[in-house]
Amino acid sequence: MVSCVTTSPQEEDTPKLDLGNIQRPPIFNPSMLNLQATIPNQFIWPDDEKPCTEAPELDVPLIDLQNFLSASSSPSATLEASRLISEACSKHGFFLVVNHGISEELISDAHECMARFFDMPPSEKQKVQRKPGESCGYASSFTGRFSTKLPWKETLSFRFCDDKNSPNTVQDYFCDALGHELEPLGKVYQEYCEAMSSLSLKIMELLGLSLGVSRDYFREFFEENDSIMRLNYYPPCQKPDLTLGTGPHCDPTSLTILHQDNVNGLQVFVENQWRSISPNPKAFVVNIGDTFMALSNNRYMSCLHRAVVNSQSERKSLAFFLCPNKDRVVKPPRELLDSNAPRRYPDFTWSMLLEFTQKHYRADMNTLQAFSDWLIPRSPSNK
Repeated sequence: MVSCVTTSPQEEDTPKLDLGNIQRPPIFNPSMLNLQATIPNQFIWPDDEKPCTEAPELDVPLIDLQNFLSASSSPSATLEASRLISEACSKHGFFLVVNHGISEELISDAHECMARFFDMPPSEKQKVQRKPGESCGYASSFTGRFSTKLPWKETLSFRFCDDKNSPNTVQDYFCDALGHELEPLGKVYQEYCEAMSSLSLKIMELLGLSLGVSRDYFREFFEENDSIMRLNYYPPCQKPDLTLGTGPHCDPTSLTILHQDNVNGLQVFVENQWRSISPNPKAFVVNIGDTFMALSNNRYMSCLHRAVVNSQSERKSLAFFLCPNKDRVVKPPRELLDSNAPRRYPDFTWSMLLEFTQKHYRADMNTLQAFSDWLIPRSPSNK
């Protein structure tokens, strides 16, 4: 039995919130750290959370979207896709999609642009350093946010708005924050995010059908979404058995669409065992997040997962986190409520959950319940 799933919010793991006395965080420089005999203690995880030596492959359903996305989609193809999604989301919340309509050229360009960004000098990347309490910007191992159990990775996160009033959110971010010389990256990620948003809405149609609500219910809920795009870079580590690229957590967002490069690293905790999802260049890995688990009233699961590193190869991935408009009230549709299935969570907005995870809590397997417990005393009915 693997016991590395309990990640309680110890004091040393909570975000550092002394915003009045901000000190420049130490820089995560793996090329220098790898010259040392071992890694700093801040990157060493507790024994019960260290990576497992072998992780068997997870049997993840492969869902072909070609017929569903075509103008003449057959009811049987739609029914089969929704059935497979229902089965996966009731067990662990992970599935793969192929023939998804996203061009291989766009995916390749997104990976090339990611390599270009992370190859930049640290001083250039720090121009968009993620600020305390915020969810977007460059982060070198979250060294400015946590003091223990640091992840062995760099990330760049930025906001995408499916809003006609601000059509070029991503492109503008790259130009304004990094300069016009990186405008080509902004154009690629603007197009990539738009494609991810469109694909997310189609998947939401299938999720609605699989839950027995109308096909349009969740699609309409996530129109004008206010989502997050993240580029992940996991450098090689001389002691991969001591650290993690990303610690065990459930995504607090609604839906994650992940594209991996050709290096293994993603692991999911299913039936008391860590299992691997190998890269498939033609597929996206899709998983349910906490916000959608609340929307489904716990019918569908937000599953614990993590990323491991290795000593030989760097690993990169593209993650699009679908989130509702920040003012949308998250509550399940009436069809998912009855005497046997009462409300599991109080009403909330995505902006409230985002604030909780950025300022008060380090995301883990208990985020949604901890957020609900934190939220209830603050709700209007309790004041």
